[in-house]
Amino acid sequence: MKITLKDGSVKEYGESKSVYDIALDISEGLARAACCGRINGRVVDLRTVVSEDCELTICTADDEDGLRTLRHTTSHVLAEAVKNLFPDAKVTIGPSIDTGFYYDFDHAPFSREDLDALEAEMKKIIKKGAKIERFTLPREEAIRFMEEKGEPYKVELIRDLPEDAEISFYSQGDFVDLCAGPHLMSTKGIKAFKLTSSSGAYWRGKSDNAMLQRIYGTAFPKKEQLEEYLAYWATVKDRDHNKLGREMELFTTVDVVGQGLPLLLPKGTKIIMKLQRWIEDLEDKEWGYVRTKTPLMAKSDLYKISGHWDHYKEGMFVLGDEEKDKEVMALRPMTCPFQYYCYKNSQHSYRDLPIRYGETSTLFRNEDSGEMHGLTRVRQFTISEGHLIVRPDQMVEEFKGCLALAKYCLETLGVGGDVTYRLSKWDPNNREKYIGDAETWEYTQGSIRRVLQELSIPFYEADGEAAFYGPKVDIQAKNVYGKEDTMITIQWDALIAEQFDMYYIDENGEKKRPYIIHRTSIGCYERTLAWLIEKYEGKFPTWLCPEQVRILPISEKFMDYAEQVRKELAANDVDVTVDVRSEKIGFKIREARMQRVPYMLILGQKEAEEGIVSVRSRFAGDEGQKPLAQFIEQICKEIRTKEIRKELPQEDRK
Repeated sequence: MKITLKDGSVKEYGESKSVYDIALDISEGLARAACCGRINGRVVDLRTVVSEDCELTICTADDEDGLRTLRHTTSHVLAEAVKNLFPDAKVTIGPSIDTGFYYDFDHAPFSREDLDALEAEMKKIIKKGAKIERFTLPREEAIRFMEEKGEPYKVELIRDLPEDAEISFYSQGDFVDLCAGPHLMSTKGIKAFKLTSSSGAYWRGKSDNAMLQRIYGTAFPKKEQLEEYLAYWATVKDRDHNKLGREMELFTTVDVVGQGLPLLLPKGTKIIMKLQRWIEDLEDKEWGYVRTKTPLMAKSDLYKISGHWDHYKEGMFVLGDEEKDKEVMALRPMTCPFQYYCYKNSQHSYRDLPIRYGETSTLFRNEDSGEMHGLTRVRQFTISEGHLIVRPDQMVEEFKGCLALAKYCLETLGVGGDVTYRLSKWDPNNREKYIGDAETWEYTQGSIRRVLQELSIPFYEADGEAAFYGPKVDIQAKNVYGKEDTMITIQWDALIAEQFDMYYIDENGEKKRPYIIHRTSIGCYERTLAWLIEKYEGKFPTWLCPEQVRILPISEKFMDYAEQVRKELAANDVDVTVDVRSEKIGFKIREARMQRVPYMLILGQKEAEEGIVSVRSRFAGDEGQKPLAQFIEQICKEIRTKEIRKELPQEDRK
């Protein structure tokens, strides 16, 4: 057989060989560093036997797949350490993730002292250097094996596997775990690791299931890489919007109000207002949208027509009991059914289309309590929602327009380079989740794929992420911890118009079904605010800042001039305040800088006499004295153009 390696060279063998043996044949150093392999692009275990011609890559920890394998093996060492120190703990799952790995256990919460003890135990296990071996068992034997070990979660996982699935295990010394792999050849390959934190997590992510304890950790091939990562991680925590947003008094939460129901404070509200006004003006004046304002709740009848009652009821807040009450209501999880009835209010000709409805919508979704986090995962939120009713022949161009609008918004906010695009498709193996036939789904998914390709937008595809009525483009971004969230969604819907009996009159006077695009231009305002807090570490572009200028008179004698300056700035729609406190000017400057105010105007005798201002900025430090009119012209241009002004390095500031 011929094995084509990553560098294009070819190895020939007269008999089958494992990936590890091929690595060893190339060099002992490569075999020592090897973590896994890729056969024709598919990730495989080092123990996988190669028996035919193929392309083979030997992955080390410098390769993403190799690093994931290293981290996954480290999670198994963690599980062994937990069983050694806490024998009553039940093991569940322990995957690698972008930032490292985690393992969930059915056990009491783990303290930092527990994590330190587990790290010490893991080092002992690694030092022994146990060989890691893979074996398989028939289904019933695998179930008995885990039942005898007293691991009910593993038994459940085995029972949920397809009947024809290969059930594999990995052992390292006396410890055995159900796992598909891949893994290192021995625990000796783990060189640098750290357990970073622990938290609660529901079994399989569902609040109806048992609350487990999740231990997070990370691992690297070199100690220096781990130290660099941990230093970075320390700064990440300071950028977490849930911490920084509270410190900046942008939002808060209160137990008696409820989880997932943040209170936006005046500063945070000001930012949301600026975003909302910008988006509404942009959509209406430049993109041809018309506004609707629809109810926050509706009868269950509406959601039964749309399909949400059958496909989304668990995620809704239902008011009433169908068995007891004549009328059951529900808070809306989305606006689309309401806007359909705005469309149906009158008859439409083919000449009327497209109609682009926009609404700043407050929505409600019954998220699991374990999923709540700051402003990114909440139960009430506001979204830049829109629905375009179009003729089928208009669908492609309108879909492209929605993508263009979303990209413009992202670039204006300075986050256009921080996102990825996902084509979210249906799962044909889970037919109950979706409406429509396979032909429609393949057509709509193929249409989106061609649009993305035509626009040269890099994207990846994901099965099972579509809405129940159609595929979509999800624009994804990661928070400071590496967790990915959907920021903007654009959906292709060729099915719902039938359920609502929506139609238009074509050029022949016949009724035709329109297509619908469900989309957002900026997504959820709360989630976007969280994203911007972390992106800019609270140092927002000037146009978004709740306080754009702070006037600092050096004494009470200059309060009149300070008020004159304030009025002129306010008259030009600049958000400005005056620091009237009897504090030293140095203290006032430091405090304004700490509060991330973009501009400070220092006023004294010379400024008052000459009608000028001394400007200090967050961007360049001391910018010198300027006529007030000149400063107003400059800042108004910066705000109007939504400029994202860069900060000079500290050593270059005056």
